[in-house]
Amino acid sequence: MAGHEHEHEHVRVAVVGSGFGGLGAAVRLRREGITDFVVLERAGSVGGTWRDNSYPGCACDVPSHLYSFSFAPNPEWPRSFSGQEHIRAYLEHVTDVFGLRPHLRFDSEVKRMAWDTERLRWDIETSSGSLSADVVVSATGPLSDPKTPDIPGLDTFPGKVFHSARWDHDYDLRGKRVAMVGTGASAAQIVPAVQPLVSRLTLFQRTPPWVLPRMDRAIGGAERAVHRALPFTTRLRRGLLWGVRELQVQAFTKHPDELGLVERVAKRNMARAIKDPALRARLTPDYRIGCKRILLSSTYYPALARPNVDVVGGLSEVRGSTAVAADGTEAEVDAIVFGTGFHVTDMPIAERVVGAEGRTLAETWAGGMEALRGASAAGFPNFMTLIGPNTGLGNSSMILMIESQLNYLADYLRQLDVLGGRVALDARRSAVRVWNHRVQQRMERTVWNTGGCTSWYLDANGRNTTVWPGTTAEFRRATRRVDLTEYAVLRAPSGGRAAGAGKTARDASVREATAPKAAAPKAAAPESAVRGAAAPGTTAPGATEVSA
Repeated sequence: MAGHEHEHEHVRVAVVGSGFGGLGAAVRLRREGITDFVVLERAGSVGGTWRDNSYPGCACDVPSHLYSFSFAPNPEWPRSFSGQEHIRAYLEHVTDVFGLRPHLRFDSEVKRMAWDTERLRWDIETSSGSLSADVVVSATGPLSDPKTPDIPGLDTFPGKVFHSARWDHDYDLRGKRVAMVGTGASAAQIVPAVQPLVSRLTLFQRTPPWVLPRMDRAIGGAERAVHRALPFTTRLRRGLLWGVRELQVQAFTKHPDELGLVERVAKRNMARAIKDPALRARLTPDYRIGCKRILLSSTYYPALARPNVDVVGGLSEVRGSTAVAADGTEAEVDAIVFGTGFHVTDMPIAERVVGAEGRTLAETWAGGMEALRGASAAGFPNFMTLIGPNTGLGNSSMILMIESQLNYLADYLRQLDVLGGRVALDARRSAVRVWNHRVQQRMERTVWNTGGCTSWYLDANGRNTTVWPGTTAEFRRATRRVDLTEYAVLRAPSGGRAAGAGKTARDASVREATAPKAAAPKAAAPESAVRGAAAPGTTAPGATEVSA
């Protein structure tokens, strides 16, 4: 669908990315009766992180029936924890069932997005042409751009080097000496998958993870037939999986000491597979379980116990074909595989988004990411981020959070319709500050902040800008509706458009006074606090603010 025939096209909504977030947004737009939108995708197919990550053993650590859209249940999941190929096939199926292909623009990487303060629209430059949009939904996701550490001497390594998210399937690992760098979720899946193939595997470990058994099993034909014949059983299964995880949240967010029992389970899991006391000591974390993401694997420890595997310190240097660990251990290797994560707290897309004041989103977030209800950054009108700041989860399914944000997106677009004309909403800095302050206050008690580890949840300033410090139900309530008092309403300055501003403001006031309110989540500011803080000051240059 890519091509220069789309130059100068204008759409109501431009969605960036076609993973779970982008496809979910596209489905929601169509269900809201909106068809004037495009989905911009830099690759040649849908799938997002489940397209990019195709390494051996790649699978999800959230149960299949919870890691799927509530509006698109799949009775055909083959396993309780599905593999990458099945999740990617599911996303292709969603694309077809909901008629999304006409909206897709493949091979259309966003190079730059700039807010036009006169026309109140986003001007978008992509690798396949340019277009403009009233509203932009950024669904690039935090796990889209691989992060490789700057290792001295790596550029002179004569062998093969690649990241887990850019797996080189043309390179045969059989019989090779392989360095695996990192001990996150990807490494825990790659190690057992490649260990039987390679002559020697050296795991460069900076910090050992906590690992619990992965209770995976095949879902039989009879079980799938029941789900097909009785759809409520699929919903019931999903609800039970959700409920168990909601009950676990308190331990992560308010009572980290309660996780001691889980630590004992993890240690027993390790002891069953690792008999060597020295190796066991090397693999035992010195921080509270849950501080870093808990890994689920029943094959990771057995693989590390095999005679062709070495566990050493973090990779500190490469000298020719020799990989050197921080503890001084040297290993001759033919290939280096990085399982070192992604740019989560410094998402590259932020460098390409230019807001109302001429600053990029990256510059605005230089001191740390923050957005109103995880979606709206001040100074970036009609721009919404899915899986934005502090919307990540440490123990449940991100699809739950995405669907909550889709509710917020739908109401955001309804508010624009009610306001009428050429209009935009810009999150007030005061509202963003109040929201973020409450989130960070709640974060102080969580295991992610008190557990004694350094994780990818923390930004360069040591602040947790990634995880949501509450239940998914709380977040659902917080994003049920858009509160206009948290936004400045902008109108184009030209004659006819500005003339209707007064009537629109009155309409908005009536709606604000009569609309039912969502239950206030603990992380959200009291409405009175937001109203009191909602002084003018975020109006885009060249636009007229209408008080709502």
